[in-house]
Amino acid sequence: MSGTIIRRVPTGIAGLDTILGGGFLKGGLYIVQGQPGTGKTTLANQICFHHAAGGGGRALYVTLLAEYHGRMMLHLGGMSFFDVSKIPDQVAYLNGFGTLREGGYPALRDLLRREVTRHGATILILDGFATAQRQGAGEQDFNEFVHELQAVAIATGCTMFLLSSAERVKETPEYTIVDGIVELSDQLIGWASESTLKVVKLRGTDYLRGRHAFRITAGGLVVYPRIEALLAGPSRPDPGAVGTVPSGVRGLDAMLGGGLPGASTTMVVGPSGVGKTTLGMQFLSLCDEDEPGLLFGFYETQARLRARANEVCPPLNALLDSGVVEVLWQPATEGLLDAYGDRLLNAVHRRGVRRLFIDGLSALQSAAIEANRFSQYLTALMNELRVRGVTTVYTAVAPALLEASIHAPGGDLTILPDNLVVMRYVQQRSRLHRVMSLVKVRSHDFDPMLYEYVTTGEGLRIEGPFDGAAAAMARQLRAEHSAAVREPGPSERGRG
Repeated sequence: MSGTIIRRVPTGIAGLDTILGGGFLKGGLYIVQGQPGTGKTTLANQICFHHAAGGGGRALYVTLLAEYHGRMMLHLGGMSFFDVSKIPDQVAYLNGFGTLREGGYPALRDLLRREVTRHGATILILDGFATAQRQGAGEQDFNEFVHELQAVAIATGCTMFLLSSAERVKETPEYTIVDGIVELSDQLIGWASESTLKVVKLRGTDYLRGRHAFRITAGGLVVYPRIEALLAGPSRPDPGAVGTVPSGVRGLDAMLGGGLPGASTTMVVGPSGVGKTTLGMQFLSLCDEDEPGLLFGFYETQARLRARANEVCPPLNALLDSGVVEVLWQPATEGLLDAYGDRLLNAVHRRGVRRLFIDGLSALQSAAIEANRFSQYLTALMNELRVRGVTTVYTAVAPALLEASIHAPGGDLTILPDNLVVMRYVQQRSRLHRVMSLVKVRSHDFDPMLYEYVTTGEGLRIEGPFDGAAAAMARQLRAEHSAAVREPGPSERGRG
């Protein structure tokens, strides 16, 4: 009937329900597939216990594997979602292997229909779907069994999940019969591995396509929708230009013509030690109750940042004490790219952040196991921050410590920010000078000259135009060119 709304069955896993558009459809028949160890059993039990706890529903977990329940309970006992008080009244376990072996598909079908009715189950898990296929007399009988299961699901309103470790061809009949297919996988890329989830098919509703990362934790599966799929379009209209925001460095504001454009993104690129983090700390030091700030960093813990603030930006520590500025630190090891994005956006939403400093774009980029997706990821993330009215400054490390020509990191990533600030070292005779320049400011005119700056007890201070820049950088460029000419080609290396 036109306009009929089919009820949803949430999984209780926020990220997965987002991917599914709210959950599975009530009375549907779904295949959950993946190699052993990918998390199928954990996911299925997590759904069962959420169903029992959330709305007082009842779940029936049927296995087709011998001597399985005891070991499964042992493993589930450490999971926070596992609640033994729900067993057996709301979550019941049953082994159907003997029934299948003795009576085949008809006997198993009758058992499932009878037990679903007896328990009043609104969720059924059939674990060992591949075993059911191997025990059958033939392909046609198996397909009829799957079709009859779907009829039971529709008649009883029981949502059914068939767990399978077999790698089946998606065009086989059982895959065309079911209402949806979810695949769990674990891929190894170099030394790193990443668990991913993909919805292959989902009838009756839209969903987020492609692969999405997840972790198995003590709380069960935690799923992170892929940022560029989740935010394919920003969550709200773009308010457009919203004035200027002081950067925290007076001389830089003068170069910018008044300050950073509000709700814009600024990349600060330069070699290590040139003062990028100090600039970001000064940016956050202008936060207040009406304009809270967030430092999202990878390299320095809050204790180390506080120590540095004592030296170069004392006002920041008072803002950290009051909670006006929050520090979220995460080690740049084994992180999931979409988990970082999820944590960042949640913090921005939770605190109404207006000034954001991301210290370490390179660390964020290194979490992208497939590097070619990072540009799309960053575009989606920054677009969302703009429409939320967040003025964002983020740092990127230039590969070379002392070069006149700056080679920006990440290929074409410099085209993404609204504003680009370059900080570099310039050698003049026996002294290193630190200079800053603006390469682009998207919304208005700016001063493109190179300015020398120094670090003081109150942060970075612009001293004035660097008069010796042209000659010093020309010498450095000639030195770089000479070094490139002297560098042997691949065919020459190893000769001698």
